[in-house]
Amino acid sequence: MSRIPPARRAEYLPLFGPNARIQEQVWAHSPRVALLYTNFMRELRRSTLLPSRLVELVRLRIAFHNQCRSCMSVRHHDGSNDGFNEGLVCSLAQPEEAVDLTEAERAALAFADLMASDHLSVTDATFQQLRLHFTDAQLVELCVQIGAFVGFGRINAVLDMVDDLPEEFTRSDQPVTPWGTTPVLHSR
Repeated sequence: MSRIPPARRAEYLPLFGPNARIQEQVWAHSPRVALLYTNFMRELRRSTLLPSRLVELVRLRIAFHNQCRSCMSVRHHDGSNDGFNEGLVCSLAQPEEAVDLTEAERAALAFADLMASDHLSVTDATFQQLRLHFTDAQLVELCVQIGAFVGFGRINAVLDMVDDLPEEFTRSDQPVTPWGTTPVLHSR
């Protein structure tokens, strides 16, 4: 059960409508922050220079590191326009060995792993490797995407907002993964 209970229906309804997910219901306690958060994340996805498929892969890999179950259970439709599918999600179990990932995706995922788990180990050599695949503008966006996913995913994980998720994402006694799961929610 969420560590902060949902806001009253009258608070979340005008912001997110009658089908608001638990995450939206909790964020609705602070309507200004809820709108800033949702608009920021939506705009970040919509106006990126990075391929949607890559962003979705990075988002799910970081969700795994964060153990953000609400993040792992969601798939954004914009990634499917770039060939994103559930088979590709399975590549996230061992991205360095996956044959269906591009070299740019592998580099971005390795960078995401460092940012999510050991950001102080990022070096000039890390960026030399990334520059083989990304422009400086894309690298700035990749850093912002990763930072947002790490930060907001950790907030969501700490708040334990899993009440409306498929059962395999609600078990708190063991880590879960976004790969190898069948039931997922889709973003609106």
